[in-house]
Amino acid sequence: MIWNLDTGWLMMAIAAVAVMAMFFGAALDAIMREDGFGPFGNMVLFTVGFFAAIIIANTLGINLRDLKLAMAYGLGGAFATVSVMAMFKAVVARI
Repeated sequence: MIWNLDTGWLMMAIAAVAVMAMFFGAALDAIMREDGFGPFGNMVLFTVGFFAAIIIANTLGINLRDLKLAMAYGLGGAFATVSVMAMFKAVVARI
């Protein structure tokens, strides 16, 4: 799915996800405070996790033609990325 996008649509998709990720990142920063990565750091993690999950799903052969399924995989990957990185940060801070 993502492999078939031309450059213009891919840039628009990244921009749209980054804008929504900024809102999520700012909200998560207000919740997590010093345990988080700041609004911009959270935004970057959300955006990278979103597209990484979609790319991994495509690589594994999962058909993401339905936009609802692609959004579910993307959001799951975004929140999983932030969760894993926050857990990693907490472990490193504890050591």
